[in-house]
Amino acid sequence: MKCLYCNCTESKVVDSRSSDDARTIRRRRECISCGRRFTTYETIEVTPVLVVKNNGTRQAFNAEKIRNGIIKSCEKRPVPMAVIDDMVADISKQVYNSMESEITSKQIGEMVMERLKTTDEVAYVRYASVYRSFKDISSFMAELQNMMNGK
Repeated sequence: MKCLYCNCTESKVVDSRSSDDARTIRRRRECISCGRRFTTYETIEVTPVLVVKNNGTRQAFNAEKIRNGIIKSCEKRPVPMAVIDDMVADISKQVYNSMESEITSKQIGEMVMERLKTTDEVAYVRYASVYRSFKDISSFMAELQNMMNGK
């Protein structure tokens, strides 16, 4: 780490603290050469994961899109925001732990539906109706029947 003032590469850490989000460490350093202090921040470098859409395009994985879809499907349902945040964190962790550089939107959709099914059945059906884009009432009823048979 180079000193901002004299460009010396030797410094010592005087103080280390976790940030509020517990994902960053703030370090106060003191230059060995000039004695001046400066602050550095250390964060985890995340390898980007690309989502391959149905039409073949690729875009960066965005947990906010998952959160928004789950919130929309849970609208007017007794699902606390903490549960939704846990689902999003769990899905994000599964995506990053897969060690793959690409994941399909279909895989992500299945992860969301798997969690919604155990959380709230109405939210699950709402999400499935958009995700699976039911063409008619018979395909919708077939999904409901599968759900009923699974119990």
